[in-house]
Amino acid sequence: MDLLLLLLMLLMSQPVSGKLRMKCPLSLEHQEGKQSWSYYRPGDHLISIVTTIKEISHIKLPFNMAPPIPSPSGTYGLRKVLELIFTIQTVNKNSQLLHNLTLGYNIHDNYLSTLQTSDVLLDVLSTGEGNVPNYGCGRKENLLALLDLATRDVSIQMSILADTYKVPQISHRTGSKALNDKSRFPFFYWMLPKEGFQYPAIVQLLLHFRWTLIGLFASDTEEGDNFMRTFSPMLVRNGICVVISEQFSKTGHRAALRDAFSTWRQVNVFVHFIDGIYFNNRIHSLHLILDDLPGPVEGKVWIYTSFVQYAINKHTPLKYIHSIWKFSFLAKDNPRDETFEPYFFVENQFQDHYFHCSLSKHVFSAKGRRRCTQKAPLETQEKKNRIRRDNSRLFHNIIKTLVQALNAAYSSRSKRRRKEGKKILATPRLQPWQFHPFLEKNEFFNISHNKLYLDTTGEVAADLGIRLLLVVPKKDPRTEILGYFKRQRLIIDQNAPSRLKLLNKSLPQSKCVESCHPGFVKRAQEGGTVCCYDCVPCPKGTISTQEDTEKCTKCPNDKYPNVHRVQCIPKGITFLSYEEHLGIILVSFALFLFLKTILVLIIFIKHQETPLVKANNRDLSYILLISFLLCFLSSSLFIGQPKKATCLLRQTVFSIIFSVAISSLLAKTIMVVLAFRATKPGNQAKRWLWKSLANSIILSCSAFQLIICSIWLGVSPPFPDSDPHSQPGEIILQCNEGAVVMFYINLSYMGFLAAICFTVAFLARNLPGAFNEAKMITFSMLVFCIVWVTFVPTYLSTKGKYMVAVQVFSMLASSAGLLGCIFLPKCYIILLRPDLNTKEHLTARINVKT
Repeated sequence: MDLLLLLLMLLMSQPVSGKLRMKCPLSLEHQEGKQSWSYYRPGDHLISIVTTIKEISHIKLPFNMAPPIPSPSGTYGLRKVLELIFTIQTVNKNSQLLHNLTLGYNIHDNYLSTLQTSDVLLDVLSTGEGNVPNYGCGRKENLLALLDLATRDVSIQMSILADTYKVPQISHRTGSKALNDKSRFPFFYWMLPKEGFQYPAIVQLLLHFRWTLIGLFASDTEEGDNFMRTFSPMLVRNGICVVISEQFSKTGHRAALRDAFSTWRQVNVFVHFIDGIYFNNRIHSLHLILDDLPGPVEGKVWIYTSFVQYAINKHTPLKYIHSIWKFSFLAKDNPRDETFEPYFFVENQFQDHYFHCSLSKHVFSAKGRRRCTQKAPLETQEKKNRIRRDNSRLFHNIIKTLVQALNAAYSSRSKRRRKEGKKILATPRLQPWQFHPFLEKNEFFNISHNKLYLDTTGEVAADLGIRLLLVVPKKDPRTEILGYFKRQRLIIDQNAPSRLKLLNKSLPQSKCVESCHPGFVKRAQEGGTVCCYDCVPCPKGTISTQEDTEKCTKCPNDKYPNVHRVQCIPKGITFLSYEEHLGIILVSFALFLFLKTILVLIIFIKHQETPLVKANNRDLSYILLISFLLCFLSSSLFIGQPKKATCLLRQTVFSIIFSVAISSLLAKTIMVVLAFRATKPGNQAKRWLWKSLANSIILSCSAFQLIICSIWLGVSPPFPDSDPHSQPGEIILQCNEGAVVMFYINLSYMGFLAAICFTVAFLARNLPGAFNEAKMITFSMLVFCIVWVTFVPTYLSTKGKYMVAVQVFSMLASSAGLLGCIFLPKCYIILLRPDLNTKEHLTARINVKT
């Protein structure tokens, strides 16, 4: 055993002394002598930060030559580095934030290269001087967490290796679907909501501007696949058609898109799922496709899903771009943190001022690294070329989260040790795997400077701002604030469209067909997409008030559509009134007949002792005339606004009065027949010639009608009602007859009486004319039957007030026919031919007839 230990020590000592012999040593030569770099500062706990500032150009290299690694030059690259350094430095200076501890940092640029990322992770996970994991020699670094500021794909690569060592990996990006899987990546933490929470905002944005025909572009990666699978169904559910859908490689484009753009030239809105670093490549690829299309090409709207800032360089082709839209997180309205200055100044040669840089290469390392160790604190300066720290709040939030979790971890360890009664001078430093329980309990959305909250499903969401980069000809692109997405609701700045019009940059349309105007409804084309449709007028009784309506709205019962079917107009209330022409004509006709009947009654009363009046049963004539008067008066119950009393009375009064009138005519006819038979010798009919017979006929016939009306009123009486459907634009006030069957039973009974009366009178028409009214009754009943037979189909074929007018006219016409046929000839003899109104004349005629 001792021999084995000695051999092991010997093997371990050779690499340290540099005497280890390698059969095939690998020596990578760097072009132009440039090495990868890192910024370093020691501390009680080290935060390793991996970011992307530059991208390595893709060129062919010999096997033993490393790719050229550009230096982090330029304000944009230095700003991210300095913001992180300045934030950590500020935390270390504030004793209230972190008690008796300091944070160190180790900042790396992975140059968006998988090879360089692996090299960075080796450096991060190697706590000693050499890039050898699990091997410690020389200085010891207490790695606390890995801060991930790289792209999604690189984040997955980093997480696979970092999870092996249970190092917490914290990302400031929106969480991707893959990295949200805790079973695969249990030590990955997000500072922002997961990927896709902004998709409802994009859908609402498309619906607001009625962009129903769009294109989707995504990276040819797992994240791009997730985007297509998640976002496309959301669009379909909201009636938005995706007619161009392509996944690109990171640097290329597909020529097949040219055919899609040619087929769907009306598509002017595209949603892009891509990292900001590839944005210019994507714009350039699509520009080449659009440039090959024949004819004019309208400016396109690019909606950018990523929250990573993109940079439009001077070589970016913007000829066919109307505007580029993106979302940004809204900040909370918190008081300004006095420990953080809003501006800092970037020195052009800041490394010479604040860092000592030297080549660091261990014997185990295949490559050297240019490590810059901080030698002086960064100072804030107020100068003209100062840079606003846009991301400083984000970095402050991340570092503050780590500080709170770190304080909670040490506080918990101290309490546990006191409880166990252990007394030591110093608490051992926290290991990365011991840090996870405190990060899991930390509510990032509560301490974030962004407006984060939990939605109805318990997921973290955020309020967003909507900005667009407007491409103005011959000028620099102009940034406009379009609106906001707050609490899952889209809010558009009402002044934004006006500002766009002033710049002659109105938003383009992106739909299959022109909008259906109000008053029309969409009808899908057979065999086409749901976004391609025809416009047809709304059906009768419905309207549409907006463009592209899928379903017309039915007007309420008290309203009706206007001519263009875009508005519901209140219906006019109508009924047979005294003020309108039809009502005036009917009232005048009824009044004329009423006065005429009174005149006839006066004439008969004045000449009641004359033979003609006596010979035709004077009492029955009076009853008949009075019934005519009441009939003409009852017509007023049908004219005017229907009320409860008039609805109850008008049909019953009308039917009873007409029953009395027809019964009187029937009694008259029967009395004529009996009177003729009584004049014959030996005939016994004379004993029936009494008033009681006529009265019995009238009472019995009228009583049966009264019984029918009583049953009607008792079972289902008429009541005031309105009919909003029969006439367009009108609400007809009318009397609902209740039991309609009873109404027709009434009419049928009157028809039955009229038929009997007509039959008896027709059979008695050849009796002597001196005492015979049968001819006149026959003709009058013929007129009566013609009027009421034509009444039924006419009544059924009319609606509203015209139904009432038909019934009133039938009442007046039939009564006028009876009055004229029976009484006018007698009035003619009484007034104009008194020589015929004598007993001798009547007797002589009887003798001649016999």
